[in-house]
Amino acid sequence: MRKIFMLICLATVLFLKAKAQEIPIEKGWKFTTGDSSQWSSPSYDDKSWKPISISHSWESQGYPNYDGFGWYRLHVVIPSSIKEKSYLKDSIRLDLGIIDDNDEVYLNGKLIAEYGGKGGNIKTSQYGPRSYVIAANNPAILWDKENVLAIRIFDTGGDGGIYGDYQKISMADLMDNVTINTEADFGYDDNDNLVKSIKLASNSKYPYKGKLAFKVIDPENDAVVYEKLNDADFTAGKPFTYAFNLAKLDKKSYRLSYTFTDEKSGKAKSKTEGTPYVLTPYPTAKPRINGADVFGAHPGNPFLYMVPATGKKPLIYEAEGLPAGLKLDANTGIITGVVNQKGDYPVTFTVHNRLGSKTKKFTIKIGDLIGLTPALGWNSWNAWGLTVNDSKVRVSAKTMTDRLAAHGWSYINIDDGWEAPQRVTSGEIVPNQKFPDMKGLTDYVHSLGLRMGIYSSPGPRTCGGYLGTWQHEDQDAKTYGDWGIDYLKYDWCSYSEVTDKTPTLADYKTPYQVMRASLNKIPRDIMFSFCQYGMGDVWKWGAEVGGNSWRSTGDIEDTWKSMSTIGFNQVADGPYAQPGHFNDPDMLVVGKVGWGDSQHNSRLSPDEQYTHISLWSLLSAPLLIGCDLGKLDRFTLGLLTNDEVIAIDQDALGKEARQAIKTGGYQVWIKDLEDGNKAVGIFNTSDKYQTITLNLKDNELSGYAKIRDVWQQKYLIISGANYTTKVAPHGVVMVKMSK
Repeated sequence: MRKIFMLICLATVLFLKAKAQEIPIEKGWKFTTGDSSQWSSPSYDDKSWKPISISHSWESQGYPNYDGFGWYRLHVVIPSSIKEKSYLKDSIRLDLGIIDDNDEVYLNGKLIAEYGGKGGNIKTSQYGPRSYVIAANNPAILWDKENVLAIRIFDTGGDGGIYGDYQKISMADLMDNVTINTEADFGYDDNDNLVKSIKLASNSKYPYKGKLAFKVIDPENDAVVYEKLNDADFTAGKPFTYAFNLAKLDKKSYRLSYTFTDEKSGKAKSKTEGTPYVLTPYPTAKPRINGADVFGAHPGNPFLYMVPATGKKPLIYEAEGLPAGLKLDANTGIITGVVNQKGDYPVTFTVHNRLGSKTKKFTIKIGDLIGLTPALGWNSWNAWGLTVNDSKVRVSAKTMTDRLAAHGWSYINIDDGWEAPQRVTSGEIVPNQKFPDMKGLTDYVHSLGLRMGIYSSPGPRTCGGYLGTWQHEDQDAKTYGDWGIDYLKYDWCSYSEVTDKTPTLADYKTPYQVMRASLNKIPRDIMFSFCQYGMGDVWKWGAEVGGNSWRSTGDIEDTWKSMSTIGFNQVADGPYAQPGHFNDPDMLVVGKVGWGDSQHNSRLSPDEQYTHISLWSLLSAPLLIGCDLGKLDRFTLGLLTNDEVIAIDQDALGKEARQAIKTGGYQVWIKDLEDGNKAVGIFNTSDKYQTITLNLKDNELSGYAKIRDVWQQKYLIISGANYTTKVAPHGVVMVKMSK
């Protein structure tokens, strides 16, 4: 989840000239750790502070594993010429990029903006982009003189500080008040044409009137395949709606461009988005059994597994070879009970409907290891943040049962925000008013054949400022067991405050060792997920300490830069992935995400979302959906229900793909599979279409001449020693290769 934040320091920079109506402020910053009110003063001498880039987190710039306060300072001239050249002259805009986690912004010693925390508590989590507007007549601004911009930041874990793309100071523009809202879902008419409406809206009383130019562009050759110019007018409270219908397009993402130009001012605002395209075939009406080929459980503990199967309902389930103590519900496919005897139990599943039957070999392993394949499920954080509640969890569970469980998805995980402000007198933790009956909620999730997850921190409080587990490990583990919890995400958060020193390797291990010991006392299988952002090279010791998965990175955002940087850098940790122990490059950011009550469509393009799911599957990563499951569109559903792609993630060998080829424009990742075959991802990391050729005699692919496109679930016809394919910008072609 989003980490807890330590305050970050501001550095200083002197910019020599303004570019048009913008002053870039990406360079010249200085930084220090710690906290002092003197550091906001323009007269403070910051010569001893260290230079820092605000394009990257402070961890990557000489402050590894640092959590807490930090200050950035920048010396910058704000020329009055930017005001004179602006259409509106009433305010300036300060774009800072991402703040991780909370901030206070000072200009020449005066507090001009702040964001984050609950009730003014800067030490709680409010990670995200920052853009502030300040009146042009604010006395804090020294026009045509040197100004000192100072930013105080608090980071609680993982990456910290200021980072992102193109931070700047500019005059507020007439178009700053205009929103091109593209959040409506794409739909399909009776002819399967793509339909959608967008809205032009404003929070200003200014009467916008002009033209909306709409274009459909084929990114393969940048050709405009359709365009239309429309009259448009709108003002505050009176948006303009434009609807369109596109004849059935090829299976690729076209670029849609919307540009509104105001006729009076000549000002324009543009926005682009990609059209979704569904590669996953519709499931057949005949029965098909999906999911992993193996499942592990401890002897003597409650057992829960639902056979994932698709096909026209009703389906009838059978299981031959179930170990003593287990029973199968023939109508739901849910297996429950307790197995006391260790061993590997080969089972044959059969699923029938009126159109036929299907069988599958399966192994139940009763022993010391659980989580033999990466977790498949949903986590509340990327959708709801701290606003998660009982109702939202129930909707997610019901949707998973109705639309996803047949493909192997099984975990419903509550992240931060469920804890009451105080423990009861006896010391037990209890849920807050948003969760009136945690045991009842868990029973409901179990009744659907799904498993329930929960969240805590080894520190005194969580990333969101709620109660942590510090010094209550046995009590909390028992409470989780009594509720029926199946998965625990354990977030480092405030634990750094109780170590009272720069953490050593032993310090990194200790809180997870302690909680692992407490979980071992509970007669229940609880998957243990470490969330500590890869500190201390956790992949080298996570299995030893008892983790089923461990975060190997900082937090993910729904941007290409964030997702690709995280995904394509999972190299050093790769060899440590194994059944029961997996690297976790963070949760998925497809669908509608938002980290609170306001969701938006993922900022990843459709091609980037295919890359996201493909890469995470090749990495044998936990696949934890982070969107609003109550609003699954056809495209997102296609991403999450491709059984051949999921099978690559759930492969029983448990190995992680290796980076076989890396160039400036593309990468190839190859994963060994249990059946001796190879899964191969061909990724275009450039901004243009590419034709990429894979030499089938290289990279251990010799003899693997049978190639199946797993997204489209069809075999490809090739000849010769090469496989050549076109790959979209930031897109992927993923194949399974066999002999």
